[in-house]
Amino acid sequence: MTQTAKRVAIGTLVAGGIVVAALALWKLRLVVALLFSAMIIAAAIRPGIDWLARRRVPRPLGLALHYGVLLAAVGVALAFAVPAAIHQVDHALSPSGKAEVARAAQHSTGFKHQLLTELKKRLDHLPKRSELVKPATEIGRKAFEILIGIFFTFATAAYWIFERDRTVDVVCTLLPRPKRKKVRDTWTLVDLRLGAFVRGQALLIVAVGVVLSLLFWAIGEPYWILVGSFAGLVEIVPVIGPLSAGAIAVVVGFTASVHVAVLAAICVLAVRLAEDYLVMPKVLGEAVGLSPLLVLVSVTTVGILFSGWAVLLAVPIAAVLVTLFDVVLRDVDPAEEEVPAVIFSPKEEGTANTG
Repeated sequence: MTQTAKRVAIGTLVAGGIVVAALALWKLRLVVALLFSAMIIAAAIRPGIDWLARRRVPRPLGLALHYGVLLAAVGVALAFAVPAAIHQVDHALSPSGKAEVARAAQHSTGFKHQLLTELKKRLDHLPKRSELVKPATEIGRKAFEILIGIFFTFATAAYWIFERDRTVDVVCTLLPRPKRKKVRDTWTLVDLRLGAFVRGQALLIVAVGVVLSLLFWAIGEPYWILVGSFAGLVEIVPVIGPLSAGAIAVVVGFTASVHVAVLAAICVLAVRLAEDYLVMPKVLGEAVGLSPLLVLVSVTTVGILFSGWAVLLAVPIAAVLVTLFDVVLRDVDPAEEEVPAVIFSPKEEGTANTG
């Protein structure tokens, strides 16, 4: 009876601890998401820092160079794209822009008329600019929260770059000796896949955004920089993102003419086919080892359970879970798994000294 009571008590404590831990993680899901984002960023830029380190560039300086290049790239993109985008947004929301859509809807029939009518309704129900202006205190508070989140994420990424191996060593000391190598190899494989995926996605976002923007400009697509930039950004959301970008490009094209809408659809389809059959196999390959169906299910599930922004982490989360499933349940050797080279060689990434 005493032994049974002890077992019941221990089982109850373990179950209660699991429930408490789950609730705590749920309450702290934003912090967990920021930590995971920091680990992804670290995985993406660590090979570059290691490459510089092998050329006698100190790691702190290499990290500062990476952050500086990233900041400069964002600044250049904002300087060139934002003014034109703001001008196009102002025109779209202005009375003259809405009048153009209304005239196009009146002089159209069939499917085009239905699309333009729906677009006109959406524009008419958009809030006015005065209604979008919030009190300065609220804007300042939101901006401060965003800045804190960004600083926390990149500071944590910097810490993780230098402390990852030590953390892995600490975790491995808690495990039986025969399992330590497998844990290290699994951790390395996850890091390689996440890094390759993020670098590949960044290249795709820039390439798709620039190419489609130029194509839309060439065919006379209204608001070409907005639609092209949107198409590039939604590459982050697999499957759903490209479909929504294509639909918006066609709808906006109808505001000019059927000819422009058809050309916009052809441009989106051509870029998508080139991406799927030429760019993806060469640039991204099987970086995360996920099928399209699993990607779609992961994005949908994460979007339902959490919020819209969480879909950005859906594929990396699924990649980690699939890797753990292969190693733990299918007894796959993580040291033998291949990861595509995206800018950096996987061999160099896996063997780099990150101490």
